[in-house]
Amino acid sequence: MRADGRPHVAPIWYDMDEAGVLVFNTGAGTVKGRNLLRDPRASICIDDERPPFSFVMIEGEVEVLRELDAVRSWAARIGGRYMGEERAEEYGARNGVPGELLIRLLPVAVHAAFDLAD
Repeated sequence: MRADGRPHVAPIWYDMDEAGVLVFNTGAGTVKGRNLLRDPRASICIDDERPPFSFVMIEGEVEVLRELDAVRSWAARIGGRYMGEERAEEYGARNGVPGELLIRLLPVAVHAAFDLAD
């Protein structure tokens, strides 16, 4: 949520940890980072645009971590997911720096629908 109560919506790269918790990183000084540090409530909607179409929406509160080793490790893992394993370490080095945050979205509610076009 923005300071004035409006929702803040932004695209993210993410991955899931072993417990099924959605994980992403962002800068502490970004709008997203400042908003999450001020108010830990967040919602994420993941859309599968391939027919027959599905989605999952996760609502919850975030846990913010600043440990540089964890930030770097997850930045590499997330970068590898989107850009390929051959570039994972590049993204870990680029995004695993002081001032970056590791965000874990702890679900309170999950809503999903599958095969919407069937």
